[in-house]
Amino acid sequence: MSEISSATALSETAPTSESGAVSPPTRRVVQTIELLSRHPAEHLSLARIIRGTGMSRATAHAVLTQLTGEGWTIRDEDGNYCLGLGLMTVARRAEAAFPIRSLAADAMRELAQAHQVPAFLAEREQNSILITEMIGTPSVHWMRAGRRMPFAPPVCREFIAWAPEPARRQWLAGAEPAHRPRLNAVLDAIRTRGYAVERLADDSTPMLEALAALRHSPVTDPLRHRLSAMITELITIDYLPDELGEDNAVVSVSAPVFSPDGTVIASIVACPDTHLPAARLRDLAAATVTAASTVGTALRR
Repeated sequence: MSEISSATALSETAPTSESGAVSPPTRRVVQTIELLSRHPAEHLSLARIIRGTGMSRATAHAVLTQLTGEGWTIRDEDGNYCLGLGLMTVARRAEAAFPIRSLAADAMRELAQAHQVPAFLAEREQNSILITEMIGTPSVHWMRAGRRMPFAPPVCREFIAWAPEPARRQWLAGAEPAHRPRLNAVLDAIRTRGYAVERLADDSTPMLEALAALRHSPVTDPLRHRLSAMITELITIDYLPDELGEDNAVVSVSAPVFSPDGTVIASIVACPDTHLPAARLRDLAAATVTAASTVGTALRR
C-alpha cells in the first residue's frame, strides 16, 4: 500500500443510515461479530465481550441473545460465545458475490512461502480499501484482515495510478499541496514499473530502530500500539527509480489486480518490513506483480 498516518491507519468506518447518520444498534452488532471473528478458536465470556466492545451489560446481553437466536453466534454450556453456523452461511454467500478472495488465496500463499514474507489482499469498496485476506503475521499492527482505510492520498496509490486523468486529478486534490508534485511523479513511476512501495525515510532509521526495540519490549498494548503508530508516521511516499540504493527500507510492496474492464479493484501486498538491496526489492516486486496478474487473469476467465 502507501504511506499511512496513525490517524488513517487506525480509522474504520462505522455503519451509517441512508441519511449518513451513525446507527448505534447496527454498530453494536458489527462490533460483536468483529470481536468474535478475531478469536475464532475461543469462546468469549460476556464480560470479555463487554470489555472489548464498550457496551453495557444489558446491551451486550440483548445483542448476543438476538444473534444467538438467528444462529449467528452460539452460547455454550458455560455461557460463553463464539461464531455460529448461520454466519458461515452468510459468509459463503458473500464469497460467491466477491470471488477475488478465493481466487487470490493460492497466489498469495505461493508468494508468501517463496519469499518468506507475510502478504495480504486489499479490495476497493467504494471510497475505502478493505483488507480481506491475510497470509502470515505482518509486524505492523494495522495490517490485519478487516482493517479499512480511506481511499485518499497518500494511501492506495496502486489503485489510482492507472485511473483516468480526471479521477487521478480528483484524488491528488485531496493531498497536502506540498506532497502533490511528488505524488504525481510517484504515480507515473508506479504505472511504469507496475507496483508501489511503502518505504521508511532513510534519515529516520535510528529513531525507527529505537521505537521498534521498545515495541517488542514488555510494554502495555496501548503503548505498543502508539509506538507502532509513531513508526507508521515516519513512513515517506514511495521510491522513485533514482532513489534506490544498496539498502532500502521497505515496509510493503503492492501490485494491482485488474478487473476485466481494466479497473483496479484490488491489490496484493507483500510485507517484508525490513531493509532490502535493490535487486532483492525488484525480485519481490516482480513476484508480487505476477501474483496479482494471476488473479486478474482468473477473473477474466
